[in-house]
Amino acid sequence: MIPVRLTLDPAFRVGPVRRRTFGSFVEHLGRCVYTGIHDPAHPTADADGFRKDVLELTRELGVSTVRYPGGNFVSGYRWEDGVGPLDQRPARLDLAWHSTDPNTVGVEEFMRWARLAEVEPMMAVNLGTRGVQEAVDLLEYCNVRGGTRLSDQRRANGAQDPYDIRMWCLGNEMDGPWQIGHKTAYEYGRLAAETGRAMRMVDPDLELVACGSSGVAIPTFGEWERIVLGEAYEQVDLISAHAYYWEEDGDLGSFLASAVDMDHFVESVSATADAVRAHKKVDKRIHISFDEWNVWYQHRAESKPPTGHDWPVAPVLLEDKYNVADAVVVGNLLISLLRHTDRVHSASLAQLVNVIAPIMTEPGGRSWKQTIFHPFAQASRYAVGDVLQVAVEAPTYETAKYGDAALVDAVATRDPESGAVALFAVNRSLTETVTLEVDARSLPGLRVVEATTLSHPDHTWAATADDDTSVAPRANATAVVRDGRLTVEVPPVSWNVVRLGV
Repeated sequence: MIPVRLTLDPAFRVGPVRRRTFGSFVEHLGRCVYTGIHDPAHPTADADGFRKDVLELTRELGVSTVRYPGGNFVSGYRWEDGVGPLDQRPARLDLAWHSTDPNTVGVEEFMRWARLAEVEPMMAVNLGTRGVQEAVDLLEYCNVRGGTRLSDQRRANGAQDPYDIRMWCLGNEMDGPWQIGHKTAYEYGRLAAETGRAMRMVDPDLELVACGSSGVAIPTFGEWERIVLGEAYEQVDLISAHAYYWEEDGDLGSFLASAVDMDHFVESVSATADAVRAHKKVDKRIHISFDEWNVWYQHRAESKPPTGHDWPVAPVLLEDKYNVADAVVVGNLLISLLRHTDRVHSASLAQLVNVIAPIMTEPGGRSWKQTIFHPFAQASRYAVGDVLQVAVEAPTYETAKYGDAALVDAVATRDPESGAVALFAVNRSLTETVTLEVDARSLPGLRVVEATTLSHPDHTWAATADDDTSVAPRANATAVVRDGRLTVEVPPVSWNVVRLGV
């Protein structure tokens, strides 16, 4: 058993817990929308066709915001197709995912779903095949009270009050050659600046997100952010970051250390944004919207879009089946996002249902929780108040992708009003149980309220519709506090939460 020392101190405050850290993502991709959130034939469907079982799971997951409608999809999307009478909506080819979108669900339906799900909408505009005018038109439709053609059209379509959407993404992954309407950094930066300027003429209090890099490995990483912010700094509030991780060639050790890469991503983008700020000599600071992140096995067959002359509606795409190790990595990525709460002001787990998702459904049938559901739900529920940097003294192990990585990673939160503390920790060891020895003497009077562990003797175990409870977090009876010191034993490849109260 390996001892690891952790230190908790309220002086190690990073910043506030941001509810927007626990966002998600709904794209018109595969079965995320159709037979995912929307399935009129389902026994639980409401009058709009939304699955109530999925709504219940969304609320249980603790999702705060949902980004919509893409994703690669948005770069070819005509928002006007998804409003008004259903029998007048055209079906369109979706070039991004080689599918057909019937436009049964659009802006109006999504906004009704968002209210039912109790989430804040985060709307994306098409800056791939469209531009300034179309973005302003969508904003007018959504946010203007009335008295104009588009706002009155919304009212005629049944929404008397404006949607008042605050967060807007200025396109999606425009750095990627796979993107419809892919642009250079200068081209995109100018378009983002002009789109943002025009949108603020309609509604000056928007929060606008510029497209950042689609991954650290993109050749333009860093330079893209510098150029884009050089053009659009004054008009945007956040810049996006996207990252996906997966186990490659059986290298579980590197996979479990994926948060090392996320840490590097956040810190590099922050440094670049601050360099542009210094050059411009302004007080305003740009923060990060990590609005796509997850485990995604991109090489698997279900991640490959259809080809040829077949353009199916809602094909099976990106339907990864997540195992225990995947859940531990997702938990560790949440630790990274919380640890950087001073710079990451919003994040979106991609995606919500069926498509690389914590929630799975059968068309017309069952729904269930994937393993990655649990760390997200626990972090969303228990992370309250301030984020505390945890000092970790742990052995390291060598990884092929990231060099030496700590065997344990952790972060904590503390509610200054109640004094409640939540410690989130992962054990990356493949074989060894670790004893966490936590010095919490600077927080006197703490007691263990609850301690849970998500692990399994077989880290490849994945949930199914028949069994989604075998790796739900279980009580960890080893947690105890004596003289201001917490000790808890955590098994290999595990996600752990200890809740402490006074």
